[in-house]
Amino acid sequence: MKQFFLLFFICCTLTTPAISQHDIHGRKKIDIPFQLENNFIIVNIRFNKVLPLKFIFDTGAEYTILNKREFADMIGIKYEKEFKIRGSDMTTILTAYLARGVNLEVGSVHNPNQDFLVLGEDYFKFEALAGVEVHGILGANFFSRYIVKINYRKRVITLYDPEFFIAPSDYEEIPISVFKNKPYIEIPSKLYAQDSTAMIKLLIDTGASLTLLLYTDTHPALDVPDKIVRGNIGKGLGGDIEGFIGRFHEIKIGKSYKLNNLVASYQEIYEYMDTTEINNRNGLIGNVVLSRFDIILDYYRQKAYFKPNKSYKRNFKFDRSGLVFLASGADLNTYTVNFVVPGSPADLAGIMKGDRVKKVNWLPINYLSLADLTRKLQGKVGKIIKLKIIRDGKKITKTFKLKDII
Repeated sequence: MKQFFLLFFICCTLTTPAISQHDIHGRKKIDIPFQLENNFIIVNIRFNKVLPLKFIFDTGAEYTILNKREFADMIGIKYEKEFKIRGSDMTTILTAYLARGVNLEVGSVHNPNQDFLVLGEDYFKFEALAGVEVHGILGANFFSRYIVKINYRKRVITLYDPEFFIAPSDYEEIPISVFKNKPYIEIPSKLYAQDSTAMIKLLIDTGASLTLLLYTDTHPALDVPDKIVRGNIGKGLGGDIEGFIGRFHEIKIGKSYKLNNLVASYQEIYEYMDTTEINNRNGLIGNVVLSRFDIILDYYRQKAYFKPNKSYKRNFKFDRSGLVFLASGADLNTYTVNFVVPGSPADLAGIMKGDRVKKVNWLPINYLSLADLTRKLQGKVGKIIKLKIIRDGKKITKTFKLKDII
């Protein structure tokens, strides 16, 4: 499978740049097509009228970020200030640079005066972890002045001029709060061990390829589930995220929509961590949940609108092999084992960190994307998986049966 998730959580101490003055050319709305890869919304961007790049559309990021500094240096971008920012592990301090006045085009939306951050290093290492080429993050300083609609099934983001937007009658309206251009929602939730529901505050984060990320010790409802997988649960800006993964019984969005038996990632919070930037939230809600709805975010009026789509009733799946891979190679289709869950089917079969996969059952690995490999390892309980691997230059075959790990 791929990494458990990728989380783009950025704690910045810089002063908010001036609001960018871009528009949608007098139109009431404008559509931006996107790709949905490994549960990430990826949009095509033209950077300073020269470079075609791919950015993640991220409601959980306050700023637009270029993580490949070589592109900015290539076209002579000048940096105004250097900043220290806190990574997603809430302890690592990273370096970023503020650039102003860059020409940024996203679909038909043109901003000739965009402010953004350039990372001193590529702290994400996104390609290895997700198997998808991405150069940065499109943050809320680009799009939060509009009404934002995300249609996951059609793969389209629609930006509306707030002056002309009419709330749709077939969506459920839900209040949200907005802090530093980031939207938060409060929802009732229920852990398996509990009979009653509890309200938890979550960031609506389209930059997270997960179901839920919950912070331990921030709410009595967030106790550790009985059955968990502990270890490295993902990677964000600046480092690995340590914690565990388990099942969460229920969340309710609005008055109408209940989701059960979710896969929840838990990040452990300790006293030495600086949590000032998480805005008293209990976690975040990612694309595995959000993609089950058509969603509209009205930042100005602090409202969201949800309507379930055809994916609404899908079960929440988790890997049944115990394998975590890194992608490499020119086409990002070389997969090396990065982690093996102790006691999992893969572990009991003798698969080890560093093993490189050549075939899955009869199919050569070159025909599989990382998302394809993930789906195969989320197959039915009892399905036999035969992996042909390379270890120390030798070809080895390992066989195991998929089973529920959490």
